Amino acid sequence: MLGAIFRTDSNDASALVARLALGIVILPHGLQKLLGMFGGAGFTATVDYFVSSGLPAFLAVLIIIGEAFGALGLIVGFLSRLAALGITIIMLGAILTVHIKFGFFMNWAGTQAGEGFEFHILAMGLALVVLIRGGGLLSVDAAITKP
Repeated sequence: MLGAIFRTDSNDASALVARLALGIVILPHGLQKLLGMFGGAGFTATVDYFVSSGLPAFLAVLIIIGEAFGALGLIVGFLSRLAALGITIIMLGAILTVHIKFGFFMNWAGTQAGEGFEFHILAMGLALVVLIRGGGLLSVDAAITKP
């Protein structure tokens, strides 16, 4: 079981690119929720917001942990598949609960009531690459499974 989670091709540069791009983009969102950085609300206010939106508190905490620590895991390549799975689930949940009603496109012109889900599709695409390929080149996963 653990072998399947950590297994990766230690020469796979495409997995490196996918996990770094995804981790670098998701980390600030996680830090907004966890620590209130980058203009975010912080842990307590984020949990309160999710709960007031009808989400159970334990799911709110999992989302915050998944974004913040999952992104860090992706950046260093530790438990890459698990982190990518978490990000995929979070993005899918965000689409289905918030963004689908605003359509596909992001709100670049500021004319919509909210943001569409194109960003989430891209994030899930990168996450699926990592789910399939593993952490790849320069990952802790590769170092763990190196013969």
